[in-house]
Amino acid sequence: MGSVTKTSFVTHVSANQVADFRPGSKPDAKLAPNSDAVLLKQYHPGFISVIGNEAEWTLLLSSDDSSRNPLFHNGCVYVLEKNELYVMSDLLQSTSSSKLPTILISKIAFQRDSEHPYTINEIQWMKLRPPPSMPMPAGACRYKDGILYCSQGTTIPDSGGLWYMPLGKPPIPILTSYFGKPFNSIQSVVEDPEGGLWFTDCSVGFEQEIRPKPQLPNQVYRFDPKTGDLRVVADGFTRPMGIALSPDDNTVYVTDTGAARPDGSIDPTRSATIYAFDITEKFGSSFLINRRVFAYVKEGVPTAVACDSFGNVFAACGDGVEVFSPGGMALGLIEVPGGCTSLCFGRFGEVFICAKQRLWRVGLEPIAM
Repeated sequence: MGSVTKTSFVTHVSANQVADFRPGSKPDAKLAPNSDAVLLKQYHPGFISVIGNEAEWTLLLSSDDSSRNPLFHNGCVYVLEKNELYVMSDLLQSTSSSKLPTILISKIAFQRDSEHPYTINEIQWMKLRPPPSMPMPAGACRYKDGILYCSQGTTIPDSGGLWYMPLGKPPIPILTSYFGKPFNSIQSVVEDPEGGLWFTDCSVGFEQEIRPKPQLPNQVYRFDPKTGDLRVVADGFTRPMGIALSPDDNTVYVTDTGAARPDGSIDPTRSATIYAFDITEKFGSSFLINRRVFAYVKEGVPTAVACDSFGNVFAACGDGVEVFSPGGMALGLIEVPGGCTSLCFGRFGEVFICAKQRLWRVGLEPIAM
């Protein structure tokens, strides 16, 4: 596949807007899905310490005027030393009815201004097909000298797992089954300081008819590549999806998207919840304890989650990026038209926001309070 070069970018500034949810206040107006704006909505004064009084935002890439394919959907990973962003698409239907859908990986290389490195002068965007051994990649994270991908697999039972791809080299299998049983569809992964891999696995692939009937519950796992220790560390979820570690590495956040139906609609009576767990050591092994509801999101379901360096939690939701304090207080919203499906942090306080057909960048300027 060829590459696309873009050199023209328009940067806008949105001021913080205080949202009023008190009795008798006007209903909160929402951005139209085809809007070209990003808004900041403050629910609590603490939002200013995270975002600042205003934020710059830029629409970096869009498929709205071309294929309209959801090319910016999942697994958002920024590679600092290469100044590159990697993003997975949603399922893209094949032109042949006899073939499964596919997922493409977007490699986005940035050329920044030497005197003002926050400024992006040029983007080179290349769409890549994942290697045949690593089908249907979903989430991903930085790992060693490359990226660790969550391969959902296909209708072939023994496909899928965690695959490490050194930059520019073929993928290497890290984990492909739970003691011989195939995973359902691994969705997200994060690495702890000891090299342990925490990941979520759920039956979304079976729901989308790209995976066989599940042989395991929907669970959260930890795998230690150095010792081979593989354990279930949390269960009882409807559809565990996103996972993140707090900056002090003492808390694991897991999102449950049980409210999302396979047809894309939302069942408001089911889980759209971020859970928090404490990490503890017992007999030389890591365990999750003190499961608790951290937050129930305002719109849609939390498909991805990430923490900034201050411990604030950013969740990809149906209205954009919902931001919570480390104590679970709803601080505010980075409202994105059509919602957010994945996100990651880049350089200089920037957040890359995936919104299916669009890729946004929002610059944060936290204020000490």
